[in-house]
Amino acid sequence: MPQLDRTFAALVDPTRRAILARLAEADSLSIGELARPFAIKLPAVMKHLDVLGAAGLITREKTGRTVAVRLAPEPMEQAMIWLRRYERFWSPRLDRLAAYAEAEEAKAGGRGA
Repeated sequence: MPQLDRTFAALVDPTRRAILARLAEADSLSIGELARPFAIKLPAVMKHLDVLGAAGLITREKTGRTVAVRLAPEPMEQAMIWLRRYERFWSPRLDRLAAYAEAEEAKAGGRGA
């Protein structure tokens, strides 16, 4: 379970989740490309990358002076397997919430006509 703990601990931070989302859209990005859209300094981005790397969620490969960062999905797959064991607890509630939202939307749509 230590790997699962590291995965969830890494995913807690919204900046780290945003980094992973960017990597999910690209084969790989340089550290500079990853850091560009964030309103934090490069050393802070590097610390986030260290946490993601320690959790096994990213890999880094240096070619010359450029470091390419790639998503490593295996730890998230293990987290999803763990979460699926508990899906039966929230699925019925989500189904009821969706039905309620659809009913409310139908009522609201009927008023505007």
